[in-house]
Formats: sequence, C-alpha cells, structure tokens
Amino acid sequence: MKPSVYQFLIGSFAALGSFLFGYDLGVIAEVVAAGNFQRLFLQTNADSKAGTVVSLFTGGCFVGAFGAGYTDKLGRRGTILMACCIFVVGGILQTAGVVVEMLYIGRLIAGIGVGFLTMIIPIYQAEISHRRIRGKITSLQQLFNALGQIFATWIGYGCYVTWNGSDNSREWRIPLAIQIIPALFLGGLVHTLPESPRWLCDHDQADRGIQTLARLHSHGDVHDPYVIAEFNLIQAQIAEEHSQKSKTYLDLFRGWPNFRRTIIVMTIQASCQMSGVSAIQYFSPQIFAQIGISTKTTLLLQAVNAIIAFLGTTVCILIIDSAGRRPLEIYGHSIMSVTFIVNAILIKVFPATSNNTGAHWGFIIMTWVFNFVFFITSGPLSWAVPAELFGTALRTKGVSWGAMTSFVFNTMIGQVTPIAISAIGWRFYIIFIVCNIITALFFWAFLPETKGLNLEDMDDLFYNSPTFVPGSHWSPQSHIDSDAKVLADEEAHGTTKLGSGDGVTRTELVEDVKRM
Repeated sequence: MKPSVYQFLIGSFAALGSFLFGYDLGVIAEVVAAGNFQRLFLQTNADSKAGTVVSLFTGGCFVGAFGAGYTDKLGRRGTILMACCIFVVGGILQTAGVVVEMLYIGRLIAGIGVGFLTMIIPIYQAEISHRRIRGKITSLQQLFNALGQIFATWIGYGCYVTWNGSDNSREWRIPLAIQIIPALFLGGLVHTLPESPRWLCDHDQADRGIQTLARLHSHGDVHDPYVIAEFNLIQAQIAEEHSQKSKTYLDLFRGWPNFRRTIIVMTIQASCQMSGVSAIQYFSPQIFAQIGISTKTTLLLQAVNAIIAFLGTTVCILIIDSAGRRPLEIYGHSIMSVTFIVNAILIKVFPATSNNTGAHWGFIIMTWVFNFVFFITSGPLSWAVPAELFGTALRTKGVSWGAMTSFVFNTMIGQVTPIAISAIGWRFYIIFIVCNIITALFFWAFLPETKGLNLEDMDDLFYNSPTFVPGSHWSPQSHIDSDAKVLADEEAHGTTKLGSGDGVTRTELVEDVKRM
C-alpha cells in the first residue's frame, strides 16, 4: 500500500470523531421538530428551550476543547479514547430522556466529548501527514462531518415521516441512539492506529517516533532520505522548544508571531460560524417556514443539503493542496455573502403568506449553493488551517483556543437564532451578509498561504513573513534545506523517488527547490 493511501486511511478512521459532530449537528433539527418531543419538553417557552437544547451541546464542546489543551500526556490516541467514552455517556442520557433536564445534561456531556474530538483529530491528522497531502487529510474532518449530517438528516427524515403524528418517542429517540454506535467503534479500535510521531518525539520516545515516521512514509524503512530529513526537522524544533519554559495558553498572546497566529485561528473559526451555516443546520424548519415551506419538505431538503455538503467537501479535498488555503477562504466567503443577499430579498418580498413556488425554489437553490460553497471552503479550512499554524509546543493550545472560539459563536448562534427569526425575520440575514464580506477582506489582507510547508516551517513563516500578505510568496529556508538534503541523499543512493512512496518524484522535488 502506498504511504499516501495509508495516511489517508488512518486519517479517515480518526475522522469518525468528526462524524459524531456532524451527526449531532444534523439530527437536532428533526429532534426539536418532532411532535412527541415538543409535547414532552417544549410545552412552554418553546423557542428558549429549543435554543438551549441546541446550544448546550456546543457549550459542552467549548468545555471539551478547553480541556483538550491539557491532555498532552494522554497522547493523541488516548485523548480520542477518553472523548469517545464521554460522548457515549451523553448519548445514552439523551436517548433515555424523560424530562428536559436529561436532554440538557446529555447534550452538554456529549458536547464535551465532541469538543475533545474536534480539537485533537485535525492535530493528529496533520501530524501523520506528508506536507503535500496534509490539506487533503485534515479536510477529512469536514468530510466525515458532512457524512454524519447525511446519516442524521436522512434518518431523521425517515423517522419523521414514519412516526410524526403518532405521538411516538421513537421519532426522536432512534436518531439520538444511533450516534452512540460510531463512538463505540472508534473508541474500541483507536489503539490500532499509530501514535503521532511528533508526539512520540516530544515525549522522549524518539526511537518509536522515527519508526512511526517510517511506517507512515516509507514502508518501515528508517533509512529513507525523506524520513531522516523529516525526523531531523522534528527533533530540531522539539529540542529548541524544550530549552524554553513550558507553554501555556497565555503564550498564545505573547509576542507578535504567536498573537498573529492566534488572531488568524480565532478569525477562521468565528467566521465559519458567522457565515450562517449553523443557523441553517440547527433551525432549518423555522428558517424555511419564513418563506412558506413546510417542516416535512424542509427536512427532505436538508437531507439533500447534507449530500451537497458531502460533495462540496470532496471537491475541497481534491483541490486544497493545489489551489491553496487563501483563495478558498477569500472567494468562499464572498460567494456566501451573495447567497444570503438573494435569500434575504426573497424572504422580504415573498413572505410565508405569498405561497410563491418560484420564490420557494429560488430560496432552496440559494441555500444549496451556500452549502456547497461553504463545504468547499470555510467548513474544511476552519479545522485544517488551525492544525498546521503552530509549532509542536503550542499546537494543542492553539487549536484548542480556536475550537473554543468556534463553539462560543456556535453556542451564541444556537441560542439567538430561533428568537431572532421570530423577532426580526429576514433582517437576521444582514448579520451574515456583513460578516462574510468582512471575513473575505480580512483573509485577503492577513492570511498567509501554508500549502506545501512542513509543520516545522510554521514558526519561520510567522516570524519572517510580512503581516500584510496580499500577493506574498514566502518560502521557508528550512524547507529548502530539507528538500536539498533529500536530493543530495538521493543522488548518493542513485534513487529516483523520494523514497516515501508519496508520489513525490525526484524531478518534482528539484523543481520545488529551484522555485524557492
């Protein structure tokens, strides 16, 4: 098996944790719309309680993401196992809920588990990946998120059609119970995956680290030139970091290079939520009702939307390592702002009482376009980019802080949306229009391109590249030196490939070095 395929399969299995996140995001719209659920839990203060059921999950995610910043001693696999166990407990409480407080607690606990998972999985994926395919592998986080939404929306739609009107709790209990299965599967088999080689090197297990690198990149050959060059880069960075005092969350804000990275990560995660995607995911029946589309039709449309999301993420995986991160973020948010402008106009001109079929289809198509673009751009990149910006010492803290930012905004959207839809209607869309435009301008001005760089190059990038980056083509010296060393070793051994099987030919590597 080619090492690139091996890395892709490992990243895919780890991404089951993201499947749980996507499933929970997708299932809640049907759950809160279920007649039996509303009778049991939403008889009074329905909008507030529905918002709390949604937002407590993302509030739990915030807690989990913060806690994940302190799990370094457990390793990447140990953190995933712990998170799965926590999630199962939350899933059981939700499924067995007989009072709304059980739903609250279950959603909170499940959210804590997902918070750990969504923080640690892209880090693990980034740390096992060859730099040429790192974007593809870290984007698997969003691909499996979309896959989870497909399962959730179609299962939810099937249960709604089957039991709606019968006052049967299976309409919402079955969708909630199914989420437990992948958590058990991931937790039970996670130790069949290799531990992160960077984590091993960082914890005085260099021998295991280079062996794992060899398994990942060269069929176990520890003498492979690429493996040696990568190992030396990792060891050099870790030695430098160990010579300094241990890192805390405060270090994210000390010194402009770290503070700059932290601002970018927070903006990426906040802008992802403020694109409007969570409002659509959580409260699609209420949003579509503004233009006169029924709940049953909406749940079917959202099931189709989930498939579109999966296709969009697939496109992202195919193009991210060639197109780069900057163009996807800039153009993605620009297009998403346009879709919200069109839909805001449609809701204003054709309210629910107008019953205009053309307006309905216009609204549906714009929503699908938004979703497709979001999952090509902001969705996958919100997890892929933060995982690669920080050095080993600050990586978990930096990604954790970004994830917490995401969940703060996610929680706010979950709590505010049902109230805002009732209070201001189409005007709520203006917030997302403005946020998408501002975000596109921010990324144009300040987001440096990171495609093709080693993780160990990121400190160099943020210490030596300009803050204002339109048109910047910065290349790290360590990247050049590393590739030049590999080339020299290949010349000495008379090889024609990088030795890693990652599809990087010697000619391509020569061209890389010449371009730099």
